[in-house]
Amino acid sequence: MNFDLDNITIERGCADTPLATRVIRANANRAPVSYVDDARELAKPDARSLDPFGAGKRRMIVARRKTPFLMSCPAGSSRFACCGYLVLTLASNCPMDCSYCFLQEYLADNPAFQVYANFTESFGELDRLIHTAPEKHFRVGTGELADSLAFDSMTAMSRDLIEFFSARETLTLEFKTKTDEIENLLAVDPRGRVLVSWTLSTDAVFRNSEHRTAPPSARIAAARAVLDAGYRVAFHFDPLIAYENAERDYVELIDELLDTMHPKNIAFISIGGLRMTPGLRSAARRRFPNDAMLCGEDVLAADGRYRTFTPLRLKLYRAIAERFRICGAEVPAYLCMEPAAIHERVFGNVPSRPAAVGERLASS
Repeated sequence: MNFDLDNITIERGCADTPLATRVIRANANRAPVSYVDDARELAKPDARSLDPFGAGKRRMIVARRKTPFLMSCPAGSSRFACCGYLVLTLASNCPMDCSYCFLQEYLADNPAFQVYANFTESFGELDRLIHTAPEKHFRVGTGELADSLAFDSMTAMSRDLIEFFSARETLTLEFKTKTDEIENLLAVDPRGRVLVSWTLSTDAVFRNSEHRTAPPSARIAAARAVLDAGYRVAFHFDPLIAYENAERDYVELIDELLDTMHPKNIAFISIGGLRMTPGLRSAARRRFPNDAMLCGEDVLAADGRYRTFTPLRLKLYRAIAERFRICGAEVPAYLCMEPAAIHERVFGNVPSRPAAVGERLASS
């Protein structure tokens, strides 16, 4: 996938790093390049733009990260039956532009696309994590504050990450993406330690809400290709959006997926409904006033987020869970950002502790 950039800014202290060198080489003079001592001010919104957040996606900054790379998933909470996911923040923001994306609020004050030239320092954090619990398995992903593979053709971060993770038996790396940018992955042996996951949406959601992403059929085809190359694959049906005929469309999407690969080859699925804080809801509707997907039946829930009316989202959850249940092989599944009571109403059992779920998904 080709994402256009208006400009690239590199901090001088990073100019000689391998990542900056790769970016300059891949850019091939398509976008102007400048150098600054400190890029923090340039990461802030451009007040002259009618859409500062959207404009930020077209400005790439190569800089040093000055805070830790490894953290717990920001979606995790004591309120929810979570999956124990750990996050490596190696970049910030995304060149794609999904109307429902939480980054519109989360990164509103720093919307430029930032990629961290010192990302290999995260490897020391991971080795210290292993040392604290040598018998435990961890699932670590890079796709929370940035799509894992967008711009990978420029940064080639995936190759460094795969080399590191493939040598550590208790770590599983998850690339989470809505692209079909898998060329670097197909050139490296993951040795069973790397999982690639795709958010899957119906064609209606893709056309209305997932701007500059790969079509759902292209994501499924990419998943088949990396599966054949030795990677584990997983899928996120999140956010599910309730609209007319949504249940039919999601079941047809699953059928397309299962026509492409056997369910036993799917490491897991996650399911989650559309949810937005009041701030995100306002930002999304302001930026995408014509997206009907943002105007469904929702209510302000106890966690302070607008969520699809509970009977509607339960109906979608159950339809997806049932379709996978009858597919001929058990596919591990969990709900994202839902309380244990909702999990029990969908799957008929009490969910495991987040840490146990995370270790099971990492080691399976």
